[in-house]
Amino acid sequence: MNTITTNESVLIALNKRTLLNILHTQNLLSESFGEILKQYHLSSEQYNVMAILKDQNGKATNMCDIQEKMISKTSNTTRLVDKLLLKGFVTREVCSKNRRKIDVFITKSGLEIMKDLKPKMEILEEKLSHKLTVREFQNLNFLLEKYHIA
Repeated sequence: MNTITTNESVLIALNKRTLLNILHTQNLLSESFGEILKQYHLSSEQYNVMAILKDQNGKATNMCDIQEKMISKTSNTTRLVDKLLLKGFVTREVCSKNRRKIDVFITKSGLEIMKDLKPKMEILEEKLSHKLTVREFQNLNFLLEKYHIA
């Protein structure tokens, strides 16, 4: 006979509650950031590519490096870069040192969009996080990072 103790039952319930809270939070964040990004006809994945390129400060970034730094590892980086290229936010060039590699750069137009987005993203981040203390942020990050390893 398989019996579950009270402690095991509580743990199972807490695990389910935690998963639901994480999913609910992810949905809230996705919708909130999506509302801002849709004004610029950007997806969160396209924004992620542009943020990666912006952080390179004008240096070439190849597709593999972009893919490694993406939040969603399942993103089709080539498709995302193609869409950003059509919008004029990035350029692509064949790498001068290795012709099999493609270097990607953010354009002036892309940098202007990122500059325009920055204060809007900061306002949203503040709105979403104003209730947490520094200690609570530290604990939350510790626990989420611990949960990633699970």
